[in-house]
Amino acid sequence: MPPDWLIPGPFPAEFLADERCFITEQLNLPESPAASLAHVRVGPGSTTRLHAVTGIVERYIILSGHGLVEVGGETAPVGPGDRVVIPAGVAQRIANTGTSDLLFYELCTPRFREEAYRDLEP
Repeated sequence: MPPDWLIPGPFPAEFLADERCFITEQLNLPESPAASLAHVRVGPGSTTRLHAVTGIVERYIILSGHGLVEVGGETAPVGPGDRVVIPAGVAQRIANTGTSDLLFYELCTPRFREEAYRDLEP
């Protein structure tokens, strides 16, 4: 049996979120409430739903691909190495503008909880 502080792999399976992106939870557990980390994949030509996350600051760390991120109604292009900090409760979405998958880490503090997600599309 592993010690309490060790969370053995593998990671949970990637899933298609209602937000129109694929997510692999790297770490998101009630036992670790301070933060969560996910690997996100947005396919070419796809845009995530406009949404906000109440009480949670999100950070995107772009690994590969190219996109256009919108935060609070302002947009900016993003690519490998770019980081995006999204304040809690602010409207956001990201579009893949390239021809390959847009891949990024999503770090949330405190950890992401489904009940904090607010869909802002009609």
